[in-house]
Amino acid sequence: MSTPDPIAYYPTIKDLPTGDRPRERLCRDGATALSTAELLAIIFRVGVDGENVLALAQRLLAKYGGLTGLARASFSDLQNEHGLGEAKVATLKAAFELGRRLTITSPDDRIQVRSPADAANLLMGEMSMLEQEHLRVMLLDTRNRVLAVPTIYIGSFNTSVIRVSELFREAIRRNAAALIVAHNHPSGDPTPSPEDVAVTRNIIQAGQMLDIEVLDHVVIGQQRFVSLKERGLAFSS
Repeated sequence: MSTPDPIAYYPTIKDLPTGDRPRERLCRDGATALSTAELLAIIFRVGVDGENVLALAQRLLAKYGGLTGLARASFSDLQNEHGLGEAKVATLKAAFELGRRLTITSPDDRIQVRSPADAANLLMGEMSMLEQEHLRVMLLDTRNRVLAVPTIYIGSFNTSVIRVSELFREAIRRNAAALIVAHNHPSGDPTPSPEDVAVTRNIIQAGQMLDIEVLDHVVIGQQRFVSLKERGLAFSS
C-alpha cells in the first residue's frame, strides 16, 4: 500500500504563539525589533488561502530582491501578485510615500546637511529605486538645513535640455542660501558622465551670478553615490 503524499500545513498568524505575532511584538519590543517581513505583514494584515501574511511578505521580498525592489515595483505589477489586491498595494505605496516625506519635517526639525554622504543618504532610499532619471535640487538655508527637494526634470537630460532658470526658480522663491544638485542613474552605476560634469559647470556659474552657492552635485546609483565635488569634477579646488 503506497504512502499518501503529506498534506502541507500553512498556519495563520493567529496560529502563532501570541508573543510571536508581528503586531504584538511591535507593541512590546518596538518597530526596530521587527524584521522587514514582519513590518510588511502588519501593513498587509492578512494573507490568502494557503499562505499566511508573513509568508506572503517573505515571498514578495524574495521575488523583488528586498525592500528596494518592492518599492520600485509598479502598482499594476504588485496588484497582479497572488495575495495582493488594490487595497493592499495602495496601503503599501502610501507607507513608502510617508517614509519619504518624513525625511523633510517641520522647520525646527529640518535635517542639516554637513557632507555629501548626508545629502546622498537623504535621497538614496527613493532615488535609487527610480526607473527614469530624475534631476532634483536640495534647497538649503544659511545653516545648511533642508528647505525642500523639488524635482526639476524627469527623463534623460543634457546641457541643451536643462534651463538653468528653471533649476534656480524654486531656490529663489524659497530664498535658499545654497543648493545641492542630485540626479540618479537607473543603471545603478553612479559614475558621472562627461555630460554630468558639463551640466554641473553651467549650474555653478549660474549660482555665482545669483549669489546661491552650489555645494555639490551628487549622482545616485544602486545604494551607491558619487560626489562630483569630492572627485574634483566641475568644482574648482
